Amino acid sequence: MTNDLERTMRMNYLYDFYQSLLTDKQQKYIELYYLEDFQFSEIAEEMNVTRQAVYDNLKRSRDMLEQYEETLGMYKNFNKRLELYAELKSKLGNNMTDDVEQIIGKLENLD
Repeated sequence: MTNDLERTMRMNYLYDFYQSLLTDKQQKYIELYYLEDFQFSEIAEEMNVTRQAVYDNLKRSRDMLEQYEETLGMYKNFNKRLELYAELKSKLGNNMTDDVEQIIGKLENLD
């Protein structure tokens, strides 16, 4: 169960970062499956295709998102920045001024 949830969360993040690199059709499949939680049969009906076509299109779209991530690393860098923000906050602890806290907040919101 956790594995499915982690995979879904990863796909949602990858989609957020790389959706503009997908075709409209690929975007629709990803949105229906991962964002709207449609089943293959529901997507097949919506897109007027077979369940096998849904599976094939989703797999191709997922593979493309993973390939974009492997090449560009936006999701990996996003996670690393989150770790660094948390580490910075931890190191500053009680010494963090309001100004520094605001700057860190602005940096976090850039993503």
